[in-house]
Amino acid sequence: MEEEEMVQPSLPLLRPRRRSLRRERWVFDQKKKICSRGLGGVGVEGMEGGISFWQALSLSAIVGWVGASASFDLTRRFRALTQPWVTRRVVADTPSILRLQRCHHRYLDNMFSVLSCVVSVPFYTGFLPLLFWSGHSKLARQMTLLMAFCDYTGNSVKDVISAPRPSCPPVRRVTATKDEKENATEYGLPSSHALNTVCLSGYLLHYILTNSPQNDTVAVVAGFSLVFLLLDRCCGGNCFWLVILAFWLAVHDYVDNFIISGQNVTSFWASLSFLLCFAYPTPEFRTPSFEYHTAFNGVAFGIVSGIQQTYLHFHHEGVPHIFTPELTFPVFIARVLVGIPTILIVKFCSKAIAKWLLPVMCNTLGIPIVSSCYIPALKVSDNGKNKSEFKQAGYLQKVVSFLPQKAYDVDTGIRFLQYAGLAWSVVDLVPSLFSHLNL
Repeated sequence: MEEEEMVQPSLPLLRPRRRSLRRERWVFDQKKKICSRGLGGVGVEGMEGGISFWQALSLSAIVGWVGASASFDLTRRFRALTQPWVTRRVVADTPSILRLQRCHHRYLDNMFSVLSCVVSVPFYTGFLPLLFWSGHSKLARQMTLLMAFCDYTGNSVKDVISAPRPSCPPVRRVTATKDEKENATEYGLPSSHALNTVCLSGYLLHYILTNSPQNDTVAVVAGFSLVFLLLDRCCGGNCFWLVILAFWLAVHDYVDNFIISGQNVTSFWASLSFLLCFAYPTPEFRTPSFEYHTAFNGVAFGIVSGIQQTYLHFHHEGVPHIFTPELTFPVFIARVLVGIPTILIVKFCSKAIAKWLLPVMCNTLGIPIVSSCYIPALKVSDNGKNKSEFKQAGYLQKVVSFLPQKAYDVDTGIRFLQYAGLAWSVVDLVPSLFSHLNL
């Protein structure tokens, strides 16, 4: 009896947990079946045979837009209509900007420098992985996709209009870091920082209001969001940002259901990412806006492909959250110490593989390529020709004959793949390591 009494206490610690895991798996299997039966009225049964109607329609619409834009030169025509008016507004509002900048203080400079980092590369390289690994997977993937959507929309409008920024001097720009100096070379309307700040803070407020009953947290987040909205109100343009936020709030549930339980998710998103690169407008002068879009586009693709494969394993609604008995703070710190070096290694390896593989593939297919940064041998020389130029003929070249006959920047593909690998490792590889390490 004494031995039985000593053994009995250990059994309840194990058996209920196993039953709980089995019950959670069964519940989420049922949820997946329910979600997959009605994504916008299209069930899995109607999509197993191939690409669904709405997917084909979406991709065809983008292809049609690319063709129409190239044939009728829509970008240049729209720019000719809007750029003069925007330029006049920039010149007319410069005195107002100078009056605002009289309130100059180094603490304000530091604050806005930090805020600018919240919507830049360090944001999704540092903060978003922590959000995934802390158990808030839905919030993390929605903010990632929203950021990619805002970045593409804002930068597209920015490069279509190609409106100049206010002259510097007399206007003073905060360029304390390298990222801020690069951002200053973009066109000025609309502001990417204002767009991302309003949309991300607004979505965070919406998420807390719909998922947390704690009024104190809601008040803090509401105040946080209101501060950003008031800051951006000083600069104007809130209507545009709020329209984008309202649109995302209307479709985000459909997007999330498609990602976690749809069919053809990875192939559709890969096709969408490829076509969006061609649909991006050509600016009047080269800016880093397209590079930023490519990076966010790669992150979105990596997140989507990883979540679609591992949702029931690592990202369902029942995963442990931070500050709970299942995921204590020391365990979370251990996750960070394992995860951050891993995703940086994957990013480095993805870039190295892409730098080797993409030029070989393009040369095999006969696609002319250049490199603006990553591959010195393919950089364009002063006379307009790349240092390593050769022609490739044959059947494979005819396969890609539908592409416009011009040199393509291979850096776009390299940048896309390295950030896609980074994002995939955040939601697939690193959680697998956590599972093996019992973290």
